[in-house]
Amino acid sequence: MNRQEIVALREYKVVKHNDLIQKARYQLTRQEQKVLLYLISKIKPEDVDFNYQEFSIADFCDICGIQDRSGGNYAAIKATIKNLADISHWVIEEDGSEVLMRWIEKVRINKKSGVIKIRLDHDMKPYLLQLNEKFTQYELLYTLAMKSQYSVRLYELLRSYEYKQQWAFDIDELKRLLSAENYTRYPDFKRYVLDRSIREINEFSDVAVIYEPIKAGRKYIKIAFSIKQKKELGERMQTWKKIDEILNPAQMSLFEQI
Repeated sequence: MNRQEIVALREYKVVKHNDLIQKARYQLTRQEQKVLLYLISKIKPEDVDFNYQEFSIADFCDICGIQDRSGGNYAAIKATIKNLADISHWVIEEDGSEVLMRWIEKVRINKKSGVIKIRLDHDMKPYLLQLNEKFTQYELLYTLAMKSQYSVRLYELLRSYEYKQQWAFDIDELKRLLSAENYTRYPDFKRYVLDRSIREINEFSDVAVIYEPIKAGRKYIKIAFSIKQKKELGERMQTWKKIDEILNPAQMSLFEQI
């Protein structure tokens, strides 16, 4: 796969129904997120059913900026896909019902060729196919350089409310949505989840975010976010350059070739 093909595939759109972003409860590692978002980005707008998504491990590593070529990628990605297939998650429907769903229905891997075929679970169709309203879309590119699992999840949440420009979460609800309930002390949640995630979102995504904690008495109870699109070309080019430096450290940056 040449450089232009890699760049084009990184620009594929991830499209999700807002209920899957705003109301689902799940915890995925950064590697599991990469596999899942890559699969979702390969869904075509005209698809009415989930087909097998076929790709090679080498191509996946190139697109996601995984530089290791020691031979351990096959085992690592196989283990990641198995974990992802074993994970179930709750989605709250509009009538308040909670539905337990899985991400992946079927996986086939050819060890000799390194080609993987994956089909997403059919129960995910209302949240990923033929979306005409209440959905959020973004380029896969903007998640690939993030290293924290919380960064990607928070980015999705904020992008789903980006049209409002401001949004506030109860802290306990935000922890639940990020699967960060283990950070019981606000200073720890701020340091290890919020600050790191906001730094990565601002560096590597298409939005700029600031936040302000809100107190009731002596206790922090809410986090208020301000979200805006990076519209200036210079700001967007700086973001693209930072992403390129992370994903292609051993190669000349595309921006050095201009």
